[in-house]
Amino acid sequence: MQRQSGFSIMKRLILELKPLIFVMLITITMGVLGFLAAIAIASFAAVALGTIVEGPTIVTFQAAIIIMVVCAVSRGLLRYAEQLSGHYIAFKILYLLRDKIFTKLRTLAPAKLEGKDKGNLISLITSDIELLEVFYAHTIAPIAIALLTNSMIAIILYFIHPAYGFVAAAYFILVGVIVPYVSSILVKTAGVNYRQAFASSNQYILDSLRGLKEILLFNQGQERLAALNEQSNQLNKSVRKIKDHEGFVTGLTGVIITSAMLVFVGMGFYFYTTGQLSLTLVLVALVIIASSFGPVVALSNLSNTLAHTFACAQRLFDLLDEEPQVTEVEGMATVEMNELAFDQVTFTYPNGKTPIFNEASVSIKKGDKLALIGPSGIGKSTFIKLLMRYFDVEKGCVEIDGTNISEIPTASLRTKQTLVSQETYLFNDTIANNIKIGKADATLEEVIEAAKKASIHEFIETLPNGYETKVGELGGMVSSGEKQRLGLARAFLHDGDVLILDEPTSNLDALNEGSILKSINDYNKDKTIVMISHRKSTTAICDQVYKLENQTLILQK
Repeated sequence: MQRQSGFSIMKRLILELKPLIFVMLITITMGVLGFLAAIAIASFAAVALGTIVEGPTIVTFQAAIIIMVVCAVSRGLLRYAEQLSGHYIAFKILYLLRDKIFTKLRTLAPAKLEGKDKGNLISLITSDIELLEVFYAHTIAPIAIALLTNSMIAIILYFIHPAYGFVAAAYFILVGVIVPYVSSILVKTAGVNYRQAFASSNQYILDSLRGLKEILLFNQGQERLAALNEQSNQLNKSVRKIKDHEGFVTGLTGVIITSAMLVFVGMGFYFYTTGQLSLTLVLVALVIIASSFGPVVALSNLSNTLAHTFACAQRLFDLLDEEPQVTEVEGMATVEMNELAFDQVTFTYPNGKTPIFNEASVSIKKGDKLALIGPSGIGKSTFIKLLMRYFDVEKGCVEIDGTNISEIPTASLRTKQTLVSQETYLFNDTIANNIKIGKADATLEEVIEAAKKASIHEFIETLPNGYETKVGELGGMVSSGEKQRLGLARAFLHDGDVLILDEPTSNLDALNEGSILKSINDYNKDKTIVMISHRKSTTAICDQVYKLENQTLILQK
């Protein structure tokens, strides 16, 4: 993906805020009034001091004290209102962004997600989006607040003396605009590198946790730990660049603010000794400039935050901008599944060079039992993916009952097709709920019947909690063979017209394989079966066997 400019990313992030713009205006208003109240407290303290030294000039001593008290109380209330509305926006935007991400992932699935690093996606959905919350809660509002507040302060100082106004404006622009802008350019690459290193580290840790058993069995712990330490070192190097830059910007900002106050002291001394301003006004101007850098200092400190934010936003927008391999067809339609056909299909994977299919054709009638055999890696599973429309073909077409599969509503297609893959994914839930994925409103009796067909019922009955037993994370509490049979039970419960089996017995021994194949054959006599296998014994229930060879489908005699 092409890297977007900081301005483009900022513009797009702000556009995401459109539904909450009214609340943001409240946050900005409360923030501006809050800062003005805080500055007024110190300013009227200077006025009160001036009345003691040279008598009332602006207001009386009592009036100055009353204004200070009112401003102090108001400051607390205004700050609370600003934080409340700001964090409402932040948490609401978290919800909106996550909803948008999951909606996008739904459109990308399953084709685009097959090659995705899961750790990278987890990092995007969690830490990257959470960092964007900081942008909405502590970046947009502070920028607007600084712009409005310091513009007002510069105008007030201008009325005290024009020179004060121009000098203050110059310092505000230097601290609030020039320093953050230059800083964000210098640290931009470091921010992107850090987010990439962070995502890579997440992926490695996730892989290590999932493969912990293999790591221990093959005594790879030290090697894995060394690699993890190297990843951590790379992550530390990335963040060190950002932190070093942050320290430099903080020091530079402090020097600039100190110089501003020294300049105002010098100017005030000159204006007082030349009789241009009273002592009270000189003190007020000095207090105002000393207490008014808060909003723009917040901006100067944003440069490193923005580096992280823009890197996260870039990754987020890259995902949102991805084009799905197929566009889902909305609605529902009656699909009989009387005939499935590959008509002169040519297909090459995205970014692939060699076609998997080249003008391949096959026709599958309702009730046919078809097996596709061949060595691993030649495209047998691709046949299934095209049949289920994970991808669209380059040439030719995949047809169902004479209709191009790309014109059939996706929901109707999923209702009629049932897939049992080599690796059955089990959620960290009960056995019953895992089987019910095939039919969400199924009764326990239907679940049990499906389990019996899959020859897994007796095993479930031996468990302490039966069908309410939790299978653990990634199905860790059951064996590979039991996972596969639970996947078959799920498929039997779904009861689609076309049963698609991708190595359905690869994790089963010969005895269990025979039992499962008998169940598949007995309970699906009126259904179409498409089976992928490299074992001849598995294809015994099929009446047609095709071999994928030379990028085409050849019927075996």
